[in-house]
Amino acid sequence: MKRFYYMSDDLDNLEQVEHDLEASGIARPQIYLLSNDDVAVDEHDVNPVASFFRTDVIHAGEIGAVLGAIAAAVVLLVSHLSGIAAQVGWAPFIFLAIVAFGFTTWEAGFIGMHSPNSHFRRFEKALAAGKHVLFVETTKEDQKCLKKVMKNHPKLERAGTEVTHTGPMMMLLRNWEKFRKWA
Repeated sequence: MKRFYYMSDDLDNLEQVEHDLEASGIARPQIYLLSNDDVAVDEHDVNPVASFFRTDVIHAGEIGAVLGAIAAAVVLLVSHLSGIAAQVGWAPFIFLAIVAFGFTTWEAGFIGMHSPNSHFRRFEKALAAGKHVLFVETTKEDQKCLKKVMKNHPKLERAGTEVTHTGPMMMLLRNWEKFRKWA
């Protein structure tokens, strides 16, 4: 998946862009609007970024999980090499390894809850200045539709692209939307 970012200070135009993207076949769960003006965003028919995803909890949690796995491995390795696990048994050391992994992951996620999403930090000044950021998660097929729609909206300022690993999540959200419409 590839994520395309666009900026504008015109929420009406961004709402129209989102509707045009949906009409061209890009599903709503692939289109998000990031803004500091939550009141104005609520007055428009757009898909805002959830407050949970504005934080860096997932990224920090992933880092914590890696550190936790290392801590758990160290606990098990030290208990094995010291020979104490053979005397006492493995159960307390396995439990300690699980606790070390869980605590490190939880604590890193908690720290991440108090910092902005690492993908959105570059937009902090623009958001503080009253701009809004529209981003679209695309597959190769979606990119053609995106380019076609964006030609009709020259006021939007391109704000960058990045490769993401959200493909499975986008597929799940797309199918959820189809299910909701069907049910």
